[in-house]
Amino acid sequence: MFYRFKFLRHRLVYKLVFTVELTLLISISTWAYFNIDYQKSRVMDNIVAGTDRLTNTIRLGTHYSMMLNSRDDITQIITNIGKQKEIENIQIFNKSGQIKYSNIPSDLNKSTSIEACNICHRTDPPLSDLSLDERTRIFNSPKGYRLLGIISPICNEPGCSTGCHVHPEGKKILGALDVVVSLEETDKEILLFEKGIIGLAVFIFFCTSILIVVLVLRFVNRPIQRLIEGTHLIAKGEYGREVIISQKDEMGQLADAINTMGKEIGEKQTELNKQKDEYQNLFELVPCLITIQDKNFRLIRYNHQFSDRFNPVPGDYCFHAYKGRDSKCERCPVERTLIDGKPHYGEESRVNADGSTTYWVARTSPVRNEKNEIVGVMEVCLDITRRKQLEENLEKSEKKYYSIFNNMPNPVFVLDMDTLNILDCNGSVTTVYGFVKEEIISKSFMDLFMEDEKEKYEFKMRVFSVLNQVKHIRKDRKTIFVNIRVSPSEYPGQKVLLVTISDITKRLEVEQQLIQASKMATLGEMATGVAHELNQPLSVIKTVSSFFIQKIGKNEKIDEPTLNNMLVKVDSNIDRATRIINHLREFARKAEVSLVKVHVREIMEKAFEIFSQQLKVRGIEVYWDIEKDLPMIMADPGRLEQVFINLMINARDAIEEKWKHNEAVKGEKKITLSAFKENNSVKLEICDTGIGIPKTILEKIFEPFFTTKEVGKGTGLGLSISYGIVKDCGGTIQAVSEEGNGACFIITFPIKDNEDGKADTSG
Repeated sequence: MFYRFKFLRHRLVYKLVFTVELTLLISISTWAYFNIDYQKSRVMDNIVAGTDRLTNTIRLGTHYSMMLNSRDDITQIITNIGKQKEIENIQIFNKSGQIKYSNIPSDLNKSTSIEACNICHRTDPPLSDLSLDERTRIFNSPKGYRLLGIISPICNEPGCSTGCHVHPEGKKILGALDVVVSLEETDKEILLFEKGIIGLAVFIFFCTSILIVVLVLRFVNRPIQRLIEGTHLIAKGEYGREVIISQKDEMGQLADAINTMGKEIGEKQTELNKQKDEYQNLFELVPCLITIQDKNFRLIRYNHQFSDRFNPVPGDYCFHAYKGRDSKCERCPVERTLIDGKPHYGEESRVNADGSTTYWVARTSPVRNEKNEIVGVMEVCLDITRRKQLEENLEKSEKKYYSIFNNMPNPVFVLDMDTLNILDCNGSVTTVYGFVKEEIISKSFMDLFMEDEKEKYEFKMRVFSVLNQVKHIRKDRKTIFVNIRVSPSEYPGQKVLLVTISDITKRLEVEQQLIQASKMATLGEMATGVAHELNQPLSVIKTVSSFFIQKIGKNEKIDEPTLNNMLVKVDSNIDRATRIINHLREFARKAEVSLVKVHVREIMEKAFEIFSQQLKVRGIEVYWDIEKDLPMIMADPGRLEQVFINLMINARDAIEEKWKHNEAVKGEKKITLSAFKENNSVKLEICDTGIGIPKTILEKIFEPFFTTKEVGKGTGLGLSISYGIVKDCGGTIQAVSEEGNGACFIITFPIKDNEDGKADTSG
């Protein structure tokens, strides 16, 4: 029985019911206690108030009789009132404590000392003004029930002292009125009320307790038992059994949570079992050698890789299985792990039967029991024989490529990607720049640029992979021209820029000479046109001068308007001849390459100006189709003009060649010059109606010294030089032709918004 009680004492339902019942008992008891106390106080207050009113009634009723000193009337009033059932005694005392009036005749003239007298006489002089509570007393009757007494003072009034000679005028208190009532019936009512309240409290307590027990058992205990059964099933691994609770409250939610938990645990357990199998498979199939060894270096467990590789026998030692040794290795990572309990790393090797060497790396970690004691060591080994071979080959390859790096004819720099400082360079740097390796290492690569170009090229070095025709400064302060190729690369421990330099100084000198030679040849081609261009202004000057000589010889007067008109014509034609001569001088002058913003229309018109008379004499019409408001491009104006002149000469010769052998050829002799914007570029087209270019040689026309003209009429450099000029300006040139129907050369330039080469995106 005690064991069962002890078991119940630890159950949640018992604790819950006990706590609720105790709380309910305390609450109901407190309510009953205060309710009874309140009702008793209220009843007593009513009794006291009623008795006080009765006292005042008696005092007022006897007031007139006392004024007249009518004793019989006073006695009659007290006797009549004392006949009421609740009234035990009515007495009037004088100041000496003698009973002068009473509803009990036998008490008259008796002297008495009651406790109530002490209320006034506890001080000297006695108190004359007391509250109702101070004048009230409760005491027991000899018959066993309680009595309530209220004593009231009888004061000396002015009318009383003058109306009779019984009391002197100086006395303030004449006596006291004492009214005693029985509390027997009142106590019976209070007792009955107390029993009723206590009975009601007990009834409510037991009814509520039974209801609480039923509710707890129904809505708490039963669901909890089902939840406990469900959790036991989950603990046993039965994850599919659900806890059925139809309640929608927290118990139902808890059941749903446990069901969900069981389902998830089941899924996790399935996954865990799957992972366990996978880990077991990994242990067996992982491409590493895995062994577990005890403190004596005996093999406890190993995977298939180790078994297949070394074929150990049960109880074999690791050093014997790995290397065929009879004792442990001198530097054994397993031993170090057994000593300090930390993982260790080691590199091992063995000589195989065929004389080859096998290498592997070993990683060890301690195996501990539940007391955290080291009971063994796990060793994982990875075969690195192939890596060792690759390392040896890589070392040979590094030596080979380092030799190539040092012996390359072009300078090669290794730059820090952030600072552009030189980290390394090859021996060709000394040949081209004059610096020995020790002088230039750790310096900024930007020190090789012109001072005013450093900022521009520092940006380009980080953005572009190719920089052409860049000016560099040698150690002796001489200027050279180089092409720069930049490529990101890896350097030990950091990212770098690999910069390859091509010295093009001599090549540019040769190109300049070829370009100048081509200009001279072009000037020869232009001689006839220049003669035609100069002949017209000279003819005008000759005509005007002859007119003046004739007039002067005849002594004739020349009117002022005619003289002014002729002099204006002479002046304008002299300006025209001067422009032609200056144009030829500028064209023939050898100038440095400089890319600036230019309008292609102006350069095309300038080139055409020299050939206009030549083309007109040969009957060749020129059609212009130039789009308005073309964007500017970056180019060298003089060199670009040479391109247009070369293309116009070729167009002229192709048209003449076509009509030379057959005058009856239909069609018109025409050259079309077009320029328009397309996407983010300016496209130029120079088309003719000449003999065209055969497909077999179309791809060769831009090669140096290739020409289809007769010997002595062409150098084969015009198109080659034009191709180079257009490329240097950042453009492209191509030829489109159909043999017998003319050719069209298409030149495309990107639209630039500044000299740094940023494309204009406004269009």
